[in-house]
Amino acid sequence: MAVYSRRGLHGQTVREMARRILSGELAEGETIDLAALETELEVSRTVLREALKVLAAKGLVDARQKRGTFVRPRSDWNLLDGDMIRWQYADRGDDSFLDNLHEVREVVEPAGARLAAIRRTEDDLAALDAALDEMAAAVGVPAEEVRADLTFHRALLTATHNELLLRMEVVIEAGLATRDELVHEAKPADDPVPAHRAVAEAVRDGDPDAAEKAVRALLEKARQDLDSTRHGGQRAGKRTAKRATKRARRRNVGDGGAG
Repeated sequence: MAVYSRRGLHGQTVREMARRILSGELAEGETIDLAALETELEVSRTVLREALKVLAAKGLVDARQKRGTFVRPRSDWNLLDGDMIRWQYADRGDDSFLDNLHEVREVVEPAGARLAAIRRTEDDLAALDAALDEMAAAVGVPAEEVRADLTFHRALLTATHNELLLRMEVVIEAGLATRDELVHEAKPADDPVPAHRAVAEAVRDGDPDAAEKAVRALLEKARQDLDSTRHGGQRAGKRTAKRATKRARRRNVGDGGAG
């Protein structure tokens, strides 16, 4: 996997090219005009080629003799890559993508909680307790609340002692972070500590059924918060449109136009 700096001109070039591909601006199968892109982005051919190496490692592009560099089919993209997940929802315009992330959480986290209740160690329980303390201290500070939420769910996955499940943290954390940011920006969040403590206590008690039930309750609340945020945004958009229409009508009347 190609390693790259997310900062500087190289990182900007990678993100911009990824954005164009993920948005469809550069379509699947399309050959990329490197010379034109080099001029448009005002980067050297070296920077462009290094960026393409990163995108190739993520399955987005490939190169062939006579054909040149082209966008690979979406079925070849590494959708579970952390950067890919962040890029796909960078503009917060793809509700279906966030729905997919939530569905993955519904598949993975309840089963993970069951395993955690069976396999947890004292170190795992200490990590969950520390995450709860961090969560309690973060209430009212959105950025810290998001960080504490991620810490708790990472500790829960770690307690499964399943390396493959732990690798799913990149998907779960992306879904959590995006959902938390949307919800916290839209309205003050409820105190998350009691619901998360219920999960930790079920894991401490070694009760897989209770642990699964508690996680499912968390996921249902997450779904409700997200739906509320979406609907609130839609209502706000309609109100803004109505106000704009009224202002336009008043201007038309004042100017002698047809109302």
